[in-house]
Amino acid sequence: MKTLFFAWRYLWSRPLGAALNVLLLSLGLASITFLLLVGFQLNKAFERDLAGIDLVVGAKGSPMQLILSGVFHLDVPPGNVKLSAVKALEKNPLIASVIPISLGDNLRGFRIVGTSHAYAEHYGATLAQGRLWEAPMQAVLGASVAHQLGLAPGNTFAGSHGLGAGGHAHHERLYTVVGVLAPGGTVLDRLVLTDTASVWQMHEEPAVQDAHGDHDGHEAQHASDAAAAPAAADAAHEITLALITYKTPLAALRIPRFVNTQTDMQAASPAVEISRLLHMLGLGTEVLRAFADVLLLTAALSVFIALWSAVRERRADLALLRMLGAPPAKVAALLLCEAVWLGLLASLAGLGLGQAFAAALAWGLQLDHSLLLGGMVWPVELWWVPALALLVSLGAALLPAWGAYRVSVLQLLQSR
Repeated sequence: MKTLFFAWRYLWSRPLGAALNVLLLSLGLASITFLLLVGFQLNKAFERDLAGIDLVVGAKGSPMQLILSGVFHLDVPPGNVKLSAVKALEKNPLIASVIPISLGDNLRGFRIVGTSHAYAEHYGATLAQGRLWEAPMQAVLGASVAHQLGLAPGNTFAGSHGLGAGGHAHHERLYTVVGVLAPGGTVLDRLVLTDTASVWQMHEEPAVQDAHGDHDGHEAQHASDAAAAPAAADAAHEITLALITYKTPLAALRIPRFVNTQTDMQAASPAVEISRLLHMLGLGTEVLRAFADVLLLTAALSVFIALWSAVRERRADLALLRMLGAPPAKVAALLLCEAVWLGLLASLAGLGLGQAFAAALAWGLQLDHSLLLGGMVWPVELWWVPALALLVSLGAALLPAWGAYRVSVLQLLQSR
């Protein structure tokens, strides 16, 4: 304990140099912490939102675009497909379930998704307030949507055209909030869910007023809803895409090929496309990891120079310790303990900065209505950060400690 105490005092006898060494080590460790946290949370987000979705079917175009727009709601879909084609595909005995997804409007940047109750059931969503929709123009809000916009069951709102904020608002037809989902950590948290017929109805011509000039919006709305109720089964309508779950593993060999060659639609495998996406992201993370390695190497060199200089500057102190009976190992341990203090301080600062950087990214993505990241997490891989900090600092201290170990008392005194 005395050795640790003396090492602490020696370390901060030169505060500027100690602070610089801690800063250099911390920045490298923070970069590594940030990479580990973001990689861990991205993998969890992908696994969470892709769970149980074997195939995405939509308009022909980019398979990656189809996955990003239909599963994660991060991109614009390539187009629409005929509802009749999706219904025909649903009858295939190799398919267990088909969830329709219709896009086109948004609520202040949050996407309005026309779908069925199966979409909420697929993610195991539970209601915090109200109920699920039972008719067109009724909406259920994700937890993040309700929290950020301050909406609750009973409120009404107008959707805006397009998938991003700023489009033309459809004030002639208002949605009624009937429920709010409990936070689930899935893509549903940042979506507005409604019946598929709502999307069709929203983009049809406004209801014709009666001959008496009745302008009551609520009556016109209810009349339009009643007329649109059977339209959900109308094969002439279109949807944006469909999320498919296989009944047997054999479907993975047959269904994608059938869709891509025998229909006007495109089939995209989430597993394949996300592997490609992670590979592309990996190229960017390698650059950041290389930068972190350079910082750590620079920090190790700085620690080595600082401790080597400390041996030369403290010759009188080392001589006094040896004369008082301290063995060579004790003197060497003093320098190693300084390195341990540096590693511990840098690991704490690096972990804190890395968590802060990840939280800032999560906050930015939340404002962008993008992937749900954030929260204090500690993956097992994060234990490598303090281990790496100690490894770097102790590695840099080995040569100075060995030099202090080998110097004799006589040489130390003669150096005076």
